[in-house]
Amino acid sequence: MKARYQYRFYPTDQQRQSLAQLFGCVRVVWNDALAVCKQSEKLPSNNDLQKTVITQAKKTEAREWLSGVSNIPLQQSVSDLGVAYKNFFDSLKGKRKGKKVGSPKFKKKTGRQSARFRIGGFSIIGKGREIYLTKIGNLKPIWSRELPSAPSSITVIKDTANRYFLSFVVEVEPVHIDAKNQSIGIDLGIKIFAVISDGSKAESPNYSKLDRKIRKLQKKLARQQKGSNRRNQTRVQIVKQHNRIADTRKDFLHKLSTKVVSENQTIVLEDLNVSGMVKNRKLARSISLQGWREFRTLCEAKSEKFGREFRVINRWEPTSQICSDCGFKWGKLDLSIRSVLCLNCGTEQDRDENAAKNINKVGTGHCHDSKWAQRQGKTTMVASVNEASRITVASAR
Repeated sequence: MKARYQYRFYPTDQQRQSLAQLFGCVRVVWNDALAVCKQSEKLPSNNDLQKTVITQAKKTEAREWLSGVSNIPLQQSVSDLGVAYKNFFDSLKGKRKGKKVGSPKFKKKTGRQSARFRIGGFSIIGKGREIYLTKIGNLKPIWSRELPSAPSSITVIKDTANRYFLSFVVEVEPVHIDAKNQSIGIDLGIKIFAVISDGSKAESPNYSKLDRKIRKLQKKLARQQKGSNRRNQTRVQIVKQHNRIADTRKDFLHKLSTKVVSENQTIVLEDLNVSGMVKNRKLARSISLQGWREFRTLCEAKSEKFGREFRVINRWEPTSQICSDCGFKWGKLDLSIRSVLCLNCGTEQDRDENAAKNINKVGTGHCHDSKWAQRQGKTTMVASVNEASRITVASAR
C-alpha cells in the first residue's frame, strides 16, 4: 500500500525565486488547460492538451517563459486535471464513494501552490540527506523520520502561510501488531472528543485562545483597504493562526487514531451527519474545529495498515436511548442530561459511555433486543430534569 510522508524545508533566496516561477508556470498550464476543456464540446485527451498548452504554447511570445522550468511538473499538472475531471464525472454517475465532487476550478495566485515531480525529475543525493529537483537545485528537508522505501513521486508545496514542504509518495508494508482488545466502540463529542467503550476518554485540545485571535484579526482585516500591503500582512497572520489550530488538531488526531487502531482488532464508529449538525449556529464553530471526519479517515487508513477491521454503523441507531446492560429503551434524552438511571435494571449509565458501548455492540452484531425489556407503566419519550428516578446528573457538557 502507498503512504505519504511530508517534511518541511527552508529554501534559499534563489530557490524561492525558482520555486515561485515553477508554481506560476504550473498554475498557468492548469488554468489554460481548464479553459480549453470548458470551451470544447468533448473533453480532449491529455496528449492533446499537453500539445496545446505546453508544446505549442512555448512557441508563442505570451508563453515562451514556460521553457524556463522543468517539463515534468507541467505535464503532471495536465494529468492531474484529467484525474480531477474523471473524479467529477464518476461522482455524478455515483461510481465514486463519499461526498460529491465538484468540477475543477481555476487556481489562484494567493492560494496553496504545488508542483509534482515524477521519477526522472528528482533524485536522492548521497545517503538521502538532500533531494535534487530539476532546474531547482538541492533541497535539504528536515528529516523527522526515515523514508521506508524509495519515493515514486515528490510534490513541492507552498501553503498560504508561506511554508515549504516536500511530500513523498512511498510504498509501505502492512504492520502486524497483536491487538490487546477484540473490539471497541467510540462515541465522538466536543469537549470530550472521544469516549471509548472500555471506559477511557480523550479530551479535545482547547482551541478557544487561537480562535479568539482569529476573530480579532478578521475584524481588523475587514476594515483594511483591499490590495494594500497591510491587508496582505493581516491575511498571512490569520492563515498562520489557522495553521496552528490545524497542526494541533492533526497531531492530536494522529496520536489518538494510532493508539486506538494499534490496540484493538475491530474499531466501530458512528456515521455522523456533520453537514447537518453545523447548521446549529451555536455549535457550528465548535463542531468544525473538532475534525470528526478527519479522525474517521485516519482510523480507516490506519486500520488497513495494521490489518484491523473498521466499521461504521448507521447514524439512526438509537445508541443514546438504550441501556447497554439490559437493552431497555428509555427514549430520547435532552443534550443537557449526562447520566441516566435505568428503570429496568437499576444501573446508572453515563450517557456517552453508554452510547459507546451500544456502538460497539451494534457494530459487532451483538446488540440487545430492546423490545424484550418491558416494565409496567408509561414513560415520556423526552426525559425531563424533574424525573429523579431516571436522571442522576443534569449538567451542561
